[in-house]
Amino acid sequence: MPRPHPPSPAETWIDLRRGEEVTHEDVITDLAGAGVIYAGEAHTLHRHHRVQLELLQALFAKGVPLVLCLEQLEARDQPAVDRYHHREIDFDQLARDIDWPKKWSNYADYRALCEFARQHRIPIRALNAPADVIRAVSRGGGLAKLPTEQRALLPADILLDDPVYERLMRLELSVHMAATDPARLRPMFEAQASRDEAMAEQIVAARRVDAGALRTALVIIGAGHARYGLGTAARVRRRDPGIVERIVLMTESGQLQLSAADRAASRDIRISHADLRAVDQPPGDFLRLLPRRSAAELPPGHPPIP
Repeated sequence: MPRPHPPSPAETWIDLRRGEEVTHEDVITDLAGAGVIYAGEAHTLHRHHRVQLELLQALFAKGVPLVLCLEQLEARDQPAVDRYHHREIDFDQLARDIDWPKKWSNYADYRALCEFARQHRIPIRALNAPADVIRAVSRGGGLAKLPTEQRALLPADILLDDPVYERLMRLELSVHMAATDPARLRPMFEAQASRDEAMAEQIVAARRVDAGALRTALVIIGAGHARYGLGTAARVRRRDPGIVERIVLMTESGQLQLSAADRAASRDIRISHADLRAVDQPPGDFLRLLPRRSAAELPPGHPPIP
């Protein structure tokens, strides 16, 4: 059994239910009892991917039967993912076969997760809906206007009456210049909800990959799809009401850098603490915290924080 990668000494875990620090071992012990674990990320932060790998390694070392679920892969690409998992192709060939660089620009950040899963025979499940279909919902006026052939590629049951999630999404979407027209916010929310439903459907199915015992799904996903137990997490619970879930979040700690294109397409809008209190539930179960510290504040000889 491989030894799990040790957590960075610069970081700590916070139990968001108790409001206290906890040890890495305590977190892993708790997560080991869950049916689904959402490891919510900011997609382009390397530190988040490192923490996700730590979780995968530690849970595997603890003997938890896992399935690695990735938002970053479209479900229709599962046959290629299976060929990769069965060592018929390597990671680079997988990326070429599914045109992954075009679909997900920082796809290489998920190499270590995929390679560890393949090495240790942990099934890998592609979660996402087809990007062109989600784009059509967002830009084409909503789910009801989706052509029949595209609608068939999404789950039959898509819950759009979700006022708390929609309110939160409207706050977050208002950052984007494209969302300045209120009429465009509803289709964008419907696109988000459609993606959540598609991923939830795959997560529930992925846990049943074996005949018999259920696997624990470690879900690599954007934090906004699981934070506060909303989004994908809520839709998994609707499909499997008895499931034990855990939501793991990671601070950005000032490390997230927007591209020039993202900055140009964004507005300077802040979501207040009061706005988020309206959700009326904790954002997750555990938070991986990296204190904001400059290089000058680090002790002598401390390695650079990645």
